[in-house]
Amino acid sequence: MFGCMAFTRKSVYLLWMLTLLVSCAVGRFVVEKSSISVLSPLSLKSKHDSAIGNFGVPDYGGFLVGTVVYPEKGAHGCRPFDGDKPFRSKSPLPNIVLLDRGECYFALKAWNAQQAGAAAMIVVDSIDEPLITMDSPEANNIADNYLEKLGIPSALIEKSFGERLKQELKKKEDVMIKLDWRESVPHPDQRVEYELWTNSNDECGVRCDEQMDYVKSFKGHAQILEKGGYTMFTPHYITWFCPQAFALSNQCKSQCIYHGRYCAPDPEHNFNKGYEGKDVVFENLRQLCVHRVANDNRRSWVWWDYVTDFHIRCSMKNKRYSKECAEEVMKSLHLPVDKIKDCMGDPEADVDNEVLKMEQEAQIGRGSRGDVTILPTLVINNVQYRGRLERTAVLKAICSGFKETTEPAICLHSDLETNECLERNGGCWQDKQSNRTACKDTFRGRVCECPFVDGIQYRGDGYTSCESVGPGRCMVNNGGCWSETRNGLTFSACSVL
Repeated sequence: MFGCMAFTRKSVYLLWMLTLLVSCAVGRFVVEKSSISVLSPLSLKSKHDSAIGNFGVPDYGGFLVGTVVYPEKGAHGCRPFDGDKPFRSKSPLPNIVLLDRGECYFALKAWNAQQAGAAAMIVVDSIDEPLITMDSPEANNIADNYLEKLGIPSALIEKSFGERLKQELKKKEDVMIKLDWRESVPHPDQRVEYELWTNSNDECGVRCDEQMDYVKSFKGHAQILEKGGYTMFTPHYITWFCPQAFALSNQCKSQCIYHGRYCAPDPEHNFNKGYEGKDVVFENLRQLCVHRVANDNRRSWVWWDYVTDFHIRCSMKNKRYSKECAEEVMKSLHLPVDKIKDCMGDPEADVDNEVLKMEQEAQIGRGSRGDVTILPTLVINNVQYRGRLERTAVLKAICSGFKETTEPAICLHSDLETNECLERNGGCWQDKQSNRTACKDTFRGRVCECPFVDGIQYRGDGYTSCESVGPGRCMVNNGGCWSETRNGLTFSACSVL
């Protein structure tokens, strides 16, 4: 519920956001869990559920055995702990710090625990209630400084269980527990299905930056898994609708397409300048259609290339967020532009759009997955991923969705070769005459960067153009200048001066 409330506070000025408030009030939320087993003392030996924190890095597919410590002072963990790494273990077993709920953000408690040397954090609920998900705080300058650096796993436990742990610790008993994430992601078959709820808007601050950093860094992994048939990936985009009573208002017209059926907030939160919400919805629809058409052509992984290239070449910050720029990207990736246009339809039509209607229906939780209300949201085998949206952490979570011994090689090796440049030169610039290319294979997938070859520097966008510059440029195609050979002598208009 906190995530839903946080999202609506930022956009409360929008009339049509009332629909989101209604959906949040009756929304379906699912708490993702790991298990905690008490190994000692024998009098406390038992197994309990815990709620996985939505920050840090849960050890999906693994487990952690450690000794529980409870601070003598500062048990809420809201201030840095005294001393140099006071929770760093002096024995072979790591220390797992036990903290009380309240007085500050859950994530701040985890940060202070990590700074003090703890291997994991457990928070004891302050009231008797069903387990809830410990969420990240809203974006702010203070939280942003530590959220990206949080690397330890966290869990919330019920008050009654926590009180029993504290009682044993007060007796100076050694309390040993096992945090287990091996069953946190189900593995029903030999293929993992996962989805990312995202957004094409690049002006929404830290959350937008987090999404795009993840897409860029995970692209290589995703494409290897998809090409090998190990995974089925589906992108999703949240949309809202404008209440019929306001469908003809200027606000709805500027933020919605298809007569108020599909809407997005104004990117700058200013109706008088910049891009409009309907621009975002239309690009979201285009990215959905890119995936759909590419999937029909058995090239579903090209979505990752399109989204990455669109962000680089067509950003709002550079005033290039447009249909024309999007079509340039599609052409460079050899995507059928006309088929994608047919998929998108006419945004001015007073009819349902099949693609966006399916997206709105998919936002409603089913089975083991709750409603999707915040961005970004990653779902693996119909269970929402918890923790930092980071390349290696997500890869491990996806790999934990395979049955044991059926994992693909990428789950066992960190050194990757994507070989994307072998197919159509990766959609990058290429000079076949001089055998120069801007395409580079990296573990993050292919990138289009103008090369530096044989002492010659090329400059350009790496996608459609790269030109040689500097003293060596006349060595490549005569620098693009006139040249002629007469009687064995070559004359050239190219000069390095």
